Formats: sequence, structure tokens, C-alpha cells
Amino acid sequence: MWEREPDDDFDEIEDDGLDDDRAATSPAVSIEVTGLSLYTHHGVGEAEREVGQRLVFDIVFELDDCDATVTDRLEDTVNYAEVCEQVALGAQERNYKTLERLCAAVADRLIDRFGAESVRVKATKPEPPIPLPVEEVSVEVWKEV
Repeated sequence: MWEREPDDDFDEIEDDGLDDDRAATSPAVSIEVTGLSLYTHHGVGEAEREVGQRLVFDIVFELDDCDATVTDRLEDTVNYAEVCEQVALGAQERNYKTLERLCAAVADRLIDRFGAESVRVKATKPEPPIPLPVEEVSVEVWKEV
């Protein structure tokens, strides 16, 4: 077994090229934002659109090429706060009747903004306006480039 001598200088080790090999085979990355709660005005009923309601969003990005796995730099990945801001803008700047259309519009916005290979957007109504005891309803849209 090799033992390190106290005076070995590890700062002078030559580059073995392994970082280049790792960069060439960087893994696909999945980034998730779960439980983003926003007050919105979507729905079929007049009350839903006028009074509004809370929706909860779950977002998943699939990135085939994410340099941050190698560089460890923030600018080489998706900014989670900016994702939340873009979802909020997409969900609050316009009213939709269906959660399906809302999720598709948010997914398009996120793909355009962040260049993801695919995006999943799930919108949940925790208190749906239906006359039966239901805990929540949700719709999930998955879009791929």
C-alpha cells in the first residue's frame, strides 16, 4: 500500500485529463421546483375568474446538457428563483378556463426562457369548486423540444 510522505507536494500533480473525459459524458439533469403556491384567476366559473383561488405548481426540467455538473458555476444551470418568477408571471398575467391550457402556456414559457429539453408543469387546485368531497384536482402537461 502506498503511503504519502509528509513532504509530498500534491499541488504539482499533472492534469490527468479525467475532467475532460467527465465533461464529455456529463449526466442528464432533472431540476424540480415543488409546491410553488400562487394566487390566480383561472377556471370555468365566473367566481373562479373573478374572486380567484390558490394553485400549487410543480415543475420538472430535463436538461441533457448541464455544464454545472462539471463547472460548479451557477450560471451553468437553471436559476430556481427565476423559474418561480417565470411561472408566477405565466400564471398571473392572463386568465385561462382550463388547467391544461395554463400548464401548456407555462411550459412553453419555461422552454423558451431556459432552453430545457423537456418540461413538466403540474397545476393543482387544492380546493376545487365541485359539489363532491375532493381533496384536490390537478393537471400535468409534459412538453419536449
